[in-house]
Amino acid sequence: MATVQKFEDLIAWQRARELTREIYKSFNAETFKHLNLPPDYGFSDQIQRASVSVMSNIAEGFERGTQAELVNYLFIAKGSCGEVRCQLYVALDNGYLNPETFKRLKNLSENCSILIYRFIQSVKRQGVAGHQFKREKSRAQMEREKFDRALT
Repeated sequence: MATVQKFEDLIAWQRARELTREIYKSFNAETFKHLNLPPDYGFSDQIQRASVSVMSNIAEGFERGTQAELVNYLFIAKGSCGEVRCQLYVALDNGYLNPETFKRLKNLSENCSILIYRFIQSVKRQGVAGHQFKREKSRAQMEREKFDRALT
């Protein structure tokens, strides 16, 4: 398995980005106009912020550099997935979504949550402290390794 170099490589982050994109498409002023309803800016803002929180916390945890912080931020992201799902029920109950769109967005949110949970379990199993504690090689060490490779 290849080592992930940046948060954009994470499948969980990619799915969270997709979820955010779909939430923004589903809850904008045009959506409410199409439904002949006045825009519910408070609701739209809340569900959009919750979806952005999912992808943002995955990214922030990854960039923090320690296993403990990564796991903490992943749990926050997972919690935001739950918030999005809860808000989707509010949207369904108030007629902001049809049942098919609700089901699609709910499934996407659940999928994100599962991916985040599996990632948490993987990080915990690895048992490494994180990039922040990784020792950088000195210039002398790198030169010595280069010399040793040249001899073989």
